[in-house]
Amino acid sequence: MNQTVRPERRVLAQRVTLAHGGGGKAMRDLIEDVFTSVFAPPGMEDQARLMDASLLEPGAELAFTTDSFVVSPMEFPGGDIGTISVCGTVNDLAVGGARPLWLSAAFIIEEGVEITTLRQIAASMQKSALEAGVRIVTGDTKVVGKGSGDGVFVTTAGIGVIPPGRRMLAESVRPGDIALVSGVLGDHGAAILAARGDMDLTSDIRSDCQPLNHLIEAVLTAVPDIRAARDATRGGLASALNEVAYAAGVGIEITEADLPLRQEVRGICEILGLDPLYLANEGTLVLFVPPDQAVSALAAMKSVPAGRGARVIGKAVTAHPGTVIMKTVLGGARIVDMLVGEQLPRIC
Repeated sequence: MNQTVRPERRVLAQRVTLAHGGGGKAMRDLIEDVFTSVFAPPGMEDQARLMDASLLEPGAELAFTTDSFVVSPMEFPGGDIGTISVCGTVNDLAVGGARPLWLSAAFIIEEGVEITTLRQIAASMQKSALEAGVRIVTGDTKVVGKGSGDGVFVTTAGIGVIPPGRRMLAESVRPGDIALVSGVLGDHGAAILAARGDMDLTSDIRSDCQPLNHLIEAVLTAVPDIRAARDATRGGLASALNEVAYAAGVGIEITEADLPLRQEVRGICEILGLDPLYLANEGTLVLFVPPDQAVSALAAMKSVPAGRGARVIGKAVTAHPGTVIMKTVLGGARIVDMLVGEQLPRIC
């Protein structure tokens, strides 16, 4: 049988033009050269056809999520919009107990964006996908006129499989359960703020952006009874804890002295009048486990690079259901509410 040999397609332009979104040769060249040559999806049909043995296991559940990413600036210390678009979707699957398998990626590109920028984004996405052990299998590309967008927007969707018997839901948290975090808080929000250059701030802080699925699997091996997990992204630790408190109908108490924060993050927050509890993270895990399994969970977290800075920060209680209370370093207590308004725009 004769096989059709496709010519190698190369984008010769230095910047994206409206022709790259017009459905013709320029668009095909852009897709094949910049994206599919990196992601290597299974075929070039209008859909990906997928199968994994874990889908056939009795009692397994399919997990599906989607998210959009509009980071400004698109590149920052520790990552770029491509890194976040993969890690964010992988982590949304993983905190529900799913083993991520496949991603889709859709791009909205503003006319005038440099082709080298797209190549960097695609390379970052593939690097993060390989780190997480997932494949980018399908996608879409659209080009909008100059002034109609803001560089590049990325929407990713992810599919994973929840093994039989695994149940990680916020509503499962019970009074007495222990709250842990996998590492320092607020690095992503602080890194983005410093990278914008709007203020005269210099910092060595890097985003914590990373996939968390391997960390969660390591903890599940040691502690199969994880009650719930959250990745503390927009709204930071405060919003993640409030989501759990509301869903489970429990109170949550944390101790300020136990929160892992870099001095640089504290300093930026003090200068700008921000609360680090609301700063975004892109690779920090919040876990709730039964009290008799907290030691094992902490040890399992510390055994994985993504969890080396893990700490116990508090517990669930019967008092003040639906409310998060922090014991301050001054000996008092304050309510830690959900984020109201927008503390830092465009952080993920």
